[in-house]
Amino acid sequence: MSVKDIVPFGEPILRKTAKPVDVITSKTIKLLEDMTETLYATDGRAGLAAPQVGILRRIIVMDCGDGLIELINPQIIAASGEQLGPEACLSYPGYYGNVMRADYVKITSLNRQGESFEMEGNGFLARCIQHEIDHLNGVLFIDHAQDQWLYHEKTKHKISLLDVIKLTNQ
Repeated sequence: MSVKDIVPFGEPILRKTAKPVDVITSKTIKLLEDMTETLYATDGRAGLAAPQVGILRRIIVMDCGDGLIELINPQIIAASGEQLGPEACLSYPGYYGNVMRADYVKITSLNRQGESFEMEGNGFLARCIQHEIDHLNGVLFIDHAQDQWLYHEKTKHKISLLDVIKLTNQ
């Protein structure tokens, strides 16, 4: 296993749609393991999508507090409720924004053995699932920000969301 570099904001790959995994191979398993090691090396973050390590595949690893979750080709099949809360991203280190998400989601996905399963999540887990699936579709949390600012996690310094969007589209 190895720790991968996180793709920073502004890189075009973060705005591209990831391709489905057609066949789970030893390369797929290695990517899951490398992504897991990368996730746990990032100071307690909740999730990581393959595009964030430069791979345009529909693969996610998450640990939202209850252990590792691996998702291959995940799709949201139901969502309800609303929650507004702070959201951050490994590709935007040190900043967060206030984002509205569904409070409940149900997904279908494949596991590393290629078996289909369904999973439900509420609250923070639902937020994580939606955030990471957005990455697979080239959507970033800044696209959902509810006000005009991103905030620095430690200093609470504000940066204009318009300035951030200009930077990401250059």
